[in-house]
Amino acid sequence: MGGMVATVTLVFIVVYLGMILGGLPFLQLDRTGVALLGAIALVGLGAVSTEAAVQSLHLPTLILLFAFMVLSAQLRLGGFYAWVTLKLAALPLRPTLLLGALVVVVGALAAVFSNDVVCLAVAPVLIDACRRRQLDPMPFLLGLACAANVGSAATLIGNPQNMLIGATLGLSFGGYVAEVIVPVLLGLLATWAILAWQTRGRWHARGEVAPLHSPDADEEAPVFDAWQTTKGLLVAGALLGVFLLTSWPREAAALIGAGVLLTSRRLHSRQMLGLVDWELLVLFVGLFVVNHALQDSGLVAQGVAALAAMGVPLEQPGILFGASVLLSNLVSNVPAVMLLLPVATDPLAGPILALASTLAGNLLLVGSIANLIVADAAARRGLTLDWRTHARAGVPVTLVTLAIAAAWLAWRAGGSPV
Repeated sequence: MGGMVATVTLVFIVVYLGMILGGLPFLQLDRTGVALLGAIALVGLGAVSTEAAVQSLHLPTLILLFAFMVLSAQLRLGGFYAWVTLKLAALPLRPTLLLGALVVVVGALAAVFSNDVVCLAVAPVLIDACRRRQLDPMPFLLGLACAANVGSAATLIGNPQNMLIGATLGLSFGGYVAEVIVPVLLGLLATWAILAWQTRGRWHARGEVAPLHSPDADEEAPVFDAWQTTKGLLVAGALLGVFLLTSWPREAAALIGAGVLLTSRRLHSRQMLGLVDWELLVLFVGLFVVNHALQDSGLVAQGVAALAAMGVPLEQPGILFGASVLLSNLVSNVPAVMLLLPVATDPLAGPILALASTLAGNLLLVGSIANLIVADAAARRGLTLDWRTHARAGVPVTLVTLAIAAAWLAWRAGGSPV
């Protein structure tokens, strides 16, 4: 028994070291590969049976993730995101107000269609649109990344960790939105104000402008298809109605919606499924198995008890909020949420985990996949969005939005510190 506990502990340490480093030294493994290898090691060494490994998978979360990936694929292939971005960029607004409109639109899109997908589809089109207006794309790219992260906290489908929190804790969709909408809206306002203040007087591009067209530009900005877009939006609207007005399991409704979208005469299922983020799904599978093994070993309960004896009760709202912020920047937000869900017993634990882990993603460039997607799109168009550039905006945005969320949650908790 002691040998198995040691095996589980070792595998857990290696896997979470990979989460911190983004991979393992000397091996061609990213976070997904490390998590999958950890799960394989636990099953292969007999620390977890195949039956237990299957039972550890939280299917509602995986199904919800998959279904909304299909929905987002429908809208990407229909050109919806590119169309919205171009319409937004064409608004006759001065740069400060244009940034504000971008923050609002991106925040709203991310709340429904996921922050990563919105950044992936909007970033390249936004860069080209800014260049056509002779605007410096950088403040708008920072606004895109920060607003996508902040806005995604507004719902239980805005990002992967929120899907996990909502499905695991059985949170009400409408109840959660009502609980967090105020700090999210204030956070978007603060994001715009900080970026507008930092960029004052420096909105227009300087020096040479890189070519508007890149080899993959056509692939990233598909032609707008009104029918395919309408089809996707109708399914999204129907799902939101189901989530808000019925008790129908969200994963079942979303799966039916995905099935409707896959039944198409024009968009081949190969195209749709090709845009599904299978790596993220595999990451979830690996982490589910690894975290289940650690929890089943009793080490988690012992660690929580030891921290409580030292005066650090993780289930206390304020400590849970701080632990979420710290772990999200240490191991990334999804693994952090998985670690903390067993102690999420407070009535406000769901909103605390969701807000803290999501808003913390703006602190560092590597704190959120959405940030990295925007940085990659910039690099492919000759722009450098490095960690210093991001930190100048990301750090104050994170600190202010976390302060807003903490104050709101403390008020909701009746004045107890969060």
